[in-house]
Amino acid sequence: MANPVLVEVIRGPLVESRHRGAVAVSDAEGNTVLAIGDVTTLIFPRSAVKALQALPLIEQGAAERFGLAEEELALACASHSGEAAHVAGVERMLAKAGLDPSALRCGAHWPIAQPAAAAVARSGVPSPLHNNCSGKHAGFLCVARAMGLDHAEYWRAEHPVQRLVRAVLEDFTGAALGETLCAIDGCSVPTWAVPLHNLAHAFAKFGASRGISTERARAAARLRQACVRQPWYVAGTGRFCTEIMQLFAERALVKTGAEGVSCAALPHEGLGIAVKCDDGASRAAQAITAAAIARFLPLAASERAGLERFVQPSLRNWNGFEIGQIRITDALR
Repeated sequence: MANPVLVEVIRGPLVESRHRGAVAVSDAEGNTVLAIGDVTTLIFPRSAVKALQALPLIEQGAAERFGLAEEELALACASHSGEAAHVAGVERMLAKAGLDPSALRCGAHWPIAQPAAAAVARSGVPSPLHNNCSGKHAGFLCVARAMGLDHAEYWRAEHPVQRLVRAVLEDFTGAALGETLCAIDGCSVPTWAVPLHNLAHAFAKFGASRGISTERARAAARLRQACVRQPWYVAGTGRFCTEIMQLFAERALVKTGAEGVSCAALPHEGLGIAVKCDDGASRAAQAITAAAIARFLPLAASERAGLERFVQPSLRNWNGFEIGQIRITDALR
């Protein structure tokens, strides 16, 4: 059975596009709070789980050994825009571990932020530092260095660092991540397929620091705190994750992933949210995530008004004329 239409794109009087998808909301004990669509099918979380992937950075003592600042911990969880301070932050992380950018194996792409991309184009070509995943990779390198490991192949599934990451994901999702569930992410590290409900459960545990060991709970709380205190480093100027966390601070941690995946933790409510759009549309995933937050997070009137522009964003053309809107369907209300 097809997933329901969760988002409609309106132009003038007509529905121009429709986005189908699924939403799972779980508490930290794994109880289903909301399930719309098929929440049992395996999906690749992609970059949505970067905060979980960064946990070995704390647990293996790398953050302490190299004196990583709060914004650098946020960068380890980030899909950053490649703005100047993002790049500088990743360089600092590498330098603290005694490395330079040549150690990164994430590949190079143009910065997500257009002004940053234009600045790079004026002076040369992008480097791996501009990759939105470079902070995550710098974190992996710090872990390898702190453990005294050869860091050259840190990105491969069989490397001890990635085995630690896999164990973290299994612990949080409760899913057995066999080799048949492994694929390669855009930045070349492994990405492991899990059901959407398990992903929501993982974010509930991460946010509430429940259902995990005491040591792991402390590590999760430290990373969560870094992200909500330094949200610009998690994404960048004008980005969805940054603006939602600026709006709600410690009440919501949000992280998007590629191909229409988006996740959130609501720590005070003990809930996790996981979204997957069938067509991979990020605009739809963001609207759905915002609508789910509006449904489950108690909001003051000013907060609800601030969130509304993400739940039902207007569409404008290049002249700035409002020509339509993105609208959540009744399936999610």
